[in-house]
Amino acid sequence: MSVQFCCLARNPNEVAPIVPTFLHYTPRLASIAHAIARAHVVLNAESEATAISLLNAGASRVFVGEAALLDGGVVQRLIQRFGAPRIGLQVPVQRQAVSWSFETESNEDFNVVTPSLCEPAWEVLKADGEPSGIRASLWIDAMLRHGVQSILLRADICDDADLNLCAGMVETLGNKLWIAPLNDPAPVIADWIRYGQATQLALPAALYHRRHELLPRTDDTDTPIVAT
Repeated sequence: MSVQFCCLARNPNEVAPIVPTFLHYTPRLASIAHAIARAHVVLNAESEATAISLLNAGASRVFVGEAALLDGGVVQRLIQRFGAPRIGLQVPVQRQAVSWSFETESNEDFNVVTPSLCEPAWEVLKADGEPSGIRASLWIDAMLRHGVQSILLRADICDDADLNLCAGMVETLGNKLWIAPLNDPAPVIADWIRYGQATQLALPAALYHRRHELLPRTDDTDTPIVAT
């Protein structure tokens, strides 16, 4: 099994010439064309106009964030103008909360308690971290139909339910999917790979430089895992 890593940089100083890099957007990027040309730029709340400016400046790819959540037409317009290979989608997610409701009319002898979700699910977060109520799998599927070919999924994968959701995303999206931590500074990357089946990981610089230490340990029954 081969696992591909790239660096998820917070600033242009973390971008190295020979390292595949995703770079979080800052307004300073507009004046640093050499950094933009080497990186895939990740937007958060920035507008369609910002994406256009970066792509015109030579960004290899721009991962659109909340702008696409607010207006699905953003992705279509960017793809029509710049081509699908240069447009990605940045999707921050968390587990969707389960609420419970009482149904009192079905039978006068008892009440029925109904959950809002029958199985665990991830929902898309807004740029400020607030839940959107939009189920991630459904929204991503809609964006794929609009032509998106690359997804940067940012999640804190904490338990078996999250690992199962991760494995399902990997099975569905294959090499279109990159996975990155959301807020967790010390994610258990070995579990993401072994149980979440993650094969393409974007890690903050501190983790990226330790990536070989984060691989699952192998024994005689395991398939060797190679990091690239």
